Amino acid sequence: MSNSLPKYLEEIAGIYQQGNATEHSYRPALKKLIESLNNNLQALNEPKRIACGAPDFVINQGMVEIGHLEAKDIGTSLKKVENTPQIKRYLQALGNLIITDHLEFRWYVSGELRLSASVATLNQKKQIKPDSPGILQVEQLFCQFFLSKVIQITTPRELAKKMAALAQLIRDAIAQALKDQDCGGMLRQQLQSFQRVLISDLNEAQFADMYAQTICYGLFAARCNTDQISSFSRETAAFRLPKTNPFLRGIFHQIAGTELDERITWAVDTLATILQQTDMEGILGSFGKRTRKEDPVVHFYETFLAEYDSKMRESRGVYYTPEPVVSYMVRSVDYILKNKFQIPKGLADAKKITIKNPNNSQETQEVHQVLILDPAVGTGTFLHSVIDYIYESFRQQKGMWSSYVSKHLLPRLFGFELLMAPYTVAHMKLGLQLQELGYDFSADERLGIYLTNTLQEAFQIPPADGFLNRIRDEAESAQGVKQEHPVMVIIGNPPYSGHSVNTGEWIKELLKGKDIISGEKTASYFEVDSQPLGEKNPKWLNDDYVKFIRFSQWRIEKTGYGILAFVTNHGYLDNPTFRGMRQSLLKTFDDIYILDLHGNSKKKEVCPDGSPDQNVFDIQQGVAIGIFIKYHNGSSNLAKVYHADLWGKREMIENQVIVGGKYHWLDENDLYSTSWQELQPDSPFYLFKPQNINLRSEYDQFCKITEIMPVNSVGIVTARDSLTIQWSEQEIWDIVNDFINLSPEQARIKYNLGKDSQDWKIDLAQKDIKQSNLSKDNLLPISYRPFDQRYTYYTGNSGGFHCRARIDTMRHLKENNLGFHLCRQIVSETWQHILITNQLTDDSYVSNKSRERGYTMPLYCYPETQAEKDMGMSRRPNLAPEFIKELSAKLDLEFISDGKGDEKKTFGPEDIFNYIYAVFHSPQYRQRYAEFLKIDFPRVPLTSNKELFWELVKKGDRLVQLHLMKATGKEISSYPVAGSNLVEQVKYDENKQQILINSDQYFAGIPPQIWNFYIGGYQVCQKWLKDRKGRHLSYDDLEHYQQIISILGESIAIMETIDIIINKYGGFPFS
Repeated sequence: MSNSLPKYLEEIAGIYQQGNATEHSYRPALKKLIESLNNNLQALNEPKRIACGAPDFVINQGMVEIGHLEAKDIGTSLKKVENTPQIKRYLQALGNLIITDHLEFRWYVSGELRLSASVATLNQKKQIKPDSPGILQVEQLFCQFFLSKVIQITTPRELAKKMAALAQLIRDAIAQALKDQDCGGMLRQQLQSFQRVLISDLNEAQFADMYAQTICYGLFAARCNTDQISSFSRETAAFRLPKTNPFLRGIFHQIAGTELDERITWAVDTLATILQQTDMEGILGSFGKRTRKEDPVVHFYETFLAEYDSKMRESRGVYYTPEPVVSYMVRSVDYILKNKFQIPKGLADAKKITIKNPNNSQETQEVHQVLILDPAVGTGTFLHSVIDYIYESFRQQKGMWSSYVSKHLLPRLFGFELLMAPYTVAHMKLGLQLQELGYDFSADERLGIYLTNTLQEAFQIPPADGFLNRIRDEAESAQGVKQEHPVMVIIGNPPYSGHSVNTGEWIKELLKGKDIISGEKTASYFEVDSQPLGEKNPKWLNDDYVKFIRFSQWRIEKTGYGILAFVTNHGYLDNPTFRGMRQSLLKTFDDIYILDLHGNSKKKEVCPDGSPDQNVFDIQQGVAIGIFIKYHNGSSNLAKVYHADLWGKREMIENQVIVGGKYHWLDENDLYSTSWQELQPDSPFYLFKPQNINLRSEYDQFCKITEIMPVNSVGIVTARDSLTIQWSEQEIWDIVNDFINLSPEQARIKYNLGKDSQDWKIDLAQKDIKQSNLSKDNLLPISYRPFDQRYTYYTGNSGGFHCRARIDTMRHLKENNLGFHLCRQIVSETWQHILITNQLTDDSYVSNKSRERGYTMPLYCYPETQAEKDMGMSRRPNLAPEFIKELSAKLDLEFISDGKGDEKKTFGPEDIFNYIYAVFHSPQYRQRYAEFLKIDFPRVPLTSNKELFWELVKKGDRLVQLHLMKATGKEISSYPVAGSNLVEQVKYDENKQQILINSDQYFAGIPPQIWNFYIGGYQVCQKWLKDRKGRHLSYDDLEHYQQIISILGESIAIMETIDIIINKYGGFPFS
């Protein structure tokens, strides 16, 4: 052995001195060295594998994998290499790894550097200089490397992280293999099979992901199901998979066994080796330790997903449902079956009914009445709970349990899952559960959990061979449940994702009122009271949870009766975009129970008494349990709706005992014991939340602002603020000139633009600028944030430099004008979402919070064409004639079409504008009508009292002048310390009434009410400075900020005065 390294060094030195060597030139010598260092060693160096992301060498001793080696060119800094994405992935995934530049060797175990040694160094003349002590150290390093065994994994978390790291390598290898047009044959055929049957728009990256997860969790399930550890390998795994999952068992030979693509085998073999050495008994023992908040099996999967691809968890909305939530829902469904449907045994009922054979209407067949489906089954949490609950009723009848499971339980439980990993985990989890409860599966029994896309119709595929046929059979089995089985109970926790990844045509059309399979017209979520919603951006109706509700509603309608029980995002309860959905549910079902669990940190929800409110999930979005019941002979009237709130902490613990909180309450209650309030949902919103009916009637008499000012739209959406919005005209001019002269990829890197989206693409943005003839006339100011004017290059075209240019509204604000910018609905507790504008206006001018989209409403509309201008047409007020007529009659004043009136006989558009602005700044108005202001555009109360009208007009006018910064308030702040003016921090000291921008400098004399003043979603004083963090404030900046402070101070005083004026004339409602 001592001779091998000197010979190796001599050989590579000779290659190096030739002067034209690459890292590949040294591989034969390195291979020879490794294989000479120990008996029966194989150093496999296969270019096809390497091209797909494998390390340069996989080192085996006989049939046993020893480790991996990655080789770089001589002189490469291994310290830098260690920090590259490729090596980081190797260090996470590969337990025994050497990295070398052919002179220095670094040995890592489980990602940690164990030894480092060099056989030689490069001197200053770039000559290889042998290192005798180093040669001995490298020998010792290799000895340790060969002796190193795979470290036994003993905890689920450790195993999940290791599996995730290897899954990433497998995924990347598959993705690379698919790019090889000549050699991607089998993989590409399998991709096409999935596309034809399961997911029509599945792309290569998604397929690589699905394939990697299938391999990982298939091997995991196989390892869990075998006692013969020594014989466990990739090739034998298919025989070890549970028979309860025939689909995975059937395809595993092709995707991971002997037919696996040779470019991927190295990574899969590594995983098999790790699993072989894992303490699976300990892992499975942990899986039995369920807690109130956490199922270990699910936690294992969530840990895997967080390590493997955290964004996937978000895009698929994958979150574990806490056991108390599941328990409440399962027990409530059981209660409804027993007491509303008169089914004596509830979820355990084995009764069968006779239905028409779906394949032959002349024949009948018997099926179980209580068929149960979780259409987003995930890892099987709900079905697991259903089985546990049913088993409780058999505790005194254990002798009947096995027969019952075979004949009356397995045929009634169904689950659908699209992701391969949770699908496999669910099979394993429920299989283990039933085995623990004493049930032995027969050879031909399977669990009714299917790999399928719930929201996509099945494609008609003729019988085929092999892989395609397996997927086809699975899809057909699932389709039978979707289309033909009279499912009575649908229960679960569907994914929440506003950017839906489920975009199939069938569900999209079903949402809009058409079943493209049957051709039947169905209920539409995009209509209310038989009229289109008219929403300019109804994207929230495409959230995945909405689609799952729509699917479940459709399925129960086909059955003719049943129960839908979901825990979902609670946004659909009162968001006006969902009013068509709510009306549709009211028409379909007979009873609806809504338990709002709240916990919405995005809305900053607190309990009614002001104490903290916590979510039952580890998410920001508030949630609600919805239980929808349709009876056999239901009423033709709208459903009765019952509502309850659950506020408070998640858990309250005293002396290590849970004594309160949401989990405790859910454990102790069900639908029967919940105290419900009956609601009266009505047009136009059909709300699933309580409202003050008397105040609602008063408020509805007012005029909605969009009906008063009919020309309006959402503000400008750039999609790339960092590129399209700049501090000055010169900066935006320089950027657009540079931007159009770069290639798309150069622009993407230089301006950090990220991936193109459907609505914004670099090449289209460049084309838009070029087609505008690059004119400085297009450099325009834009109201970007409160008191924060920026500049943009505005062509007026959507889908170009700006994602949404809103030209139909914004063209009026390019002229001399005024406008409101306000939000239609809010997630904040207080409505303060209005600000004046007189120029182009950004969508997020008033708020950038989700669901607080800003709408711009110009006061005047200008002629659109030159011909109209030539005809002498002038600007006209953007005020509805009916509104003008009504207000004119109330005030007994004549309306003039421009400017202001004389306050005696006439009033004008700007008087109306100022009046509205004053009313919207009344704290009383905002508080009195708070619940209505949250859900739709504000309404304007009109008065017949001239004195009240004109006093409010004057206050509104002053606010307008202040907020346009055409007037300033009393100077109240100082900036006493000289320095760099660099904004390093934004911190308020309430005791000293100072706003600190760095360690030395601050603005002084700022009272708390000014610091805490909000416009929309922004704390104004804080926001303006935070947006300038890292910038040096100029003299103009400092003066501008002090003006903002004085403007806010006077605004607060005016708002108080507005309420005094209103109260002087009798308060709300106006007479």
